[in-house]
Amino acid sequence: MSTYLQTVETVYEQAARAPEANLCCTQSPVWRLPDLHVPPIMLAMNYGCGSTINPRDLKPDDTVLYVGVGGGLEALQFAYCTRRPGSVIAVDPVAAMREKAAENFREALKLNPWLRPDFVRILDGNALKLPVESNRVSVAAQNCLFNVFMRDDLDRALAEVIRVLRPGGFFATSDPITPMSLPDAFRADEIARARCLSGCQTFDDYLAAIVNVGFGRVEVRARFPYRLVTPAEYPSLSEAVLLESVEIVAYKVPDSFDGPAIFTGRTAIYRGPHETHTDASGTILPRGIPVAVSDAAAARLAGDPRMLVTAATFHATGGGCC
Repeated sequence: MSTYLQTVETVYEQAARAPEANLCCTQSPVWRLPDLHVPPIMLAMNYGCGSTINPRDLKPDDTVLYVGVGGGLEALQFAYCTRRPGSVIAVDPVAAMREKAAENFREALKLNPWLRPDFVRILDGNALKLPVESNRVSVAAQNCLFNVFMRDDLDRALAEVIRVLRPGGFFATSDPITPMSLPDAFRADEIARARCLSGCQTFDDYLAAIVNVGFGRVEVRARFPYRLVTPAEYPSLSEAVLLESVEIVAYKVPDSFDGPAIFTGRTAIYRGPHETHTDASGTILPRGIPVAVSDAAAARLAGDPRMLVTAATFHATGGGCC
């Protein structure tokens, strides 16, 4: 195992034994749903930088793979939506974290009458070699883990996600990103990497890694400030850097008309003389109605004077068609 991965496991072993509020930092509120009661210890161990849960995405027959169980919070929320034996598989390489998550689920059982012990399976395994057969799950998720990987290992982890997902399934991911390439000396800081700071990719590089392994559709659901890192804390930095967090849902589907479809909240609005316009992809655009489009489609349509193309909001809500 690489030394940096050993450092990551050591940091999270310590976090399992003594919850640490400043390890990662999520501002996303926990879903407040009928009859969902989250043990306080799960909240204390919410080592994420966003959220991978959206009940609108989930169906009762989904099988979910959660990579990096942490304290179990998001696995519990997935189980709330699926409610079947074995419907949530949670994988973690750190024995202390698996043990603590299992203990936390025993607390959750006391608080949630709908929950059953067999709804969630916690397995020993890591993101680079998932202990799950190919095409096994319809949903995969990770929160603030993949950013710790060096680029080769990030590609391996994403390829493993593609392998285990069924065609048409999706990958919900939340990670910090950086607005600029980080200095090599900072990236070499293994403790900062394990704490989800120095391993960040740029937004464009992160998206490229996702589409390069075969995700044909990517929706950027949210993008917001995550953490300010400064030279006073990390002398290898020459200036302060404001890291961001990004929440993405990527689908194992073929590329669209324009290639991999990355949705960042852009729309195209037909403003021509007719009631509707059918573009080269076959998409029908009613006059005056914003239609969600991929970045590639937006670039193509921007050359048409009959089209008004809006800027990215980095809040794509799904339903885009080209």
